[in-house]
Amino acid sequence: MKAKPAPTAPVATLVIFGAMGDLARRLLMPAIVNLFRWNLLPPKTEILGVSYHDGDDETLREALDDFVEGDAVWAKVRKRVRYFKGDFTEASTFSGLGAQLSGNAVFYLATAPSFFGPVTAALGAAGLLAEGAEGRGFRRVVIEKPFGTDLPSAQALNRALLAQASEAQIYRIDHFLGKETVQNIMITRFGNAMLEAVWNNRYVDHVEITAAEQVTVGTRGKFYDSTGALRDMVPNHLFQLLALTAMEPPTSFEAEPIRNEKVKLIQAVRAADPADAVRGAYKGGTLAGEKVPAYRKTAEVEKDSRTETYAALKLWVDNWRWSGVPFYVRTGKALSARDTEIIVQFKSAPTSLFKGTEVTALPCNRLVLQIQPNEGVSLDLAAKIPGPLVDVTPVSLDFNYADHFDLGHRTGYETLIYDVLTGDQTLFQRADQIEGGWRAIQPLLDAWGKKGKPEPYAPGSAGPAGADELLARDGRAWHALG
Repeated sequence: MKAKPAPTAPVATLVIFGAMGDLARRLLMPAIVNLFRWNLLPPKTEILGVSYHDGDDETLREALDDFVEGDAVWAKVRKRVRYFKGDFTEASTFSGLGAQLSGNAVFYLATAPSFFGPVTAALGAAGLLAEGAEGRGFRRVVIEKPFGTDLPSAQALNRALLAQASEAQIYRIDHFLGKETVQNIMITRFGNAMLEAVWNNRYVDHVEITAAEQVTVGTRGKFYDSTGALRDMVPNHLFQLLALTAMEPPTSFEAEPIRNEKVKLIQAVRAADPADAVRGAYKGGTLAGEKVPAYRKTAEVEKDSRTETYAALKLWVDNWRWSGVPFYVRTGKALSARDTEIIVQFKSAPTSLFKGTEVTALPCNRLVLQIQPNEGVSLDLAAKIPGPLVDVTPVSLDFNYADHFDLGHRTGYETLIYDVLTGDQTLFQRADQIEGGWRAIQPLLDAWGKKGKPEPYAPGSAGPAGADELLARDGRAWHALG
């Protein structure tokens, strides 16, 4: 089944700061070419890469060749790629950039986080963010994560951005939200009456949200040691999944009603209790058949580092729908599988009907929203085991996206870039969403920064033993990875 054709985005210049970087080459440009391939970008769209490296148009094009499928579409798009050499810290870069632009423009900051504020300030000072001037259309800024390192820094960055542009011009991107299954969470919930009817504390026992990675920190030791699993994943990626899973129905599928409900949900999340959180760091060992060093022995990681590569926490949502329902959130590196999923575990049905049978306990219904690597939805039901006795076992009803739809080769950025160009902010975070996520985990940042060390865990495992104990003391267990 194919989707209905979407309208072509308006003509614009995509200005990519950090065009020679890994993000731009590996993810952004392949996504842009896909949009051309699907006729969602007009032929006159321009791509202007900005970087401090010496080079010209052909230098950038050659740097992109290895990352983009070399077909007839890329041959045409390649001619639309231009290069602008400039230092992000110099005003002359931005005055020169202004001479290159007319009409609509999107400024994509595929840079180190330290440049988010200064580049936006420089764009504002050069008058490049002003809309409505003669010959100009929209001017939009796309900000990658991490958006701050704690609540105060996130608030400061929001103030800096909003001093130069309106909230409607700012697109705080989270590439998780470009995945089809993430967008499908709302359809699964609000498009199926039988699910929405039981989507509350009367029927739901608990919810698990997992973002597990099999890879280690690798060559990103310096960045990761100043960040850690909690900052890297929880207040952004996982809180967005939490918001979509637990928010109230919006009044429409337009951007602001959806974002309003997400904000309400995030604001209802009780501040995390350090007693209900676990952190870990992987030891040296074998992962997927290869030897890996311990996190602390990774290049550019401090020998006495207290940075975590795994975080698990129990959260509570203090509203009418979810009162008393725990939300267990976990993320980590060097685990047994790459697995991002949401588990909605329903309460067990009463067994009074089954007196005198072999049934002493019924398996609980469970909904699994699989986000990666294999996008799909699974629902566990109780079924009778064939034979003369009345006994039951759990069975699964499975839906796999790839079995029904042609997903093609996507990077996850296609929808997000298209939405920026068409002005749809549904999948982008507002300032109050960002700050709400940091506010909820600030107690953990404060506590973990003062004392204690991460609990060691073996690479290729499901994480530290403390994470299992976190659920075990509530009489529960994590859904198996993979």
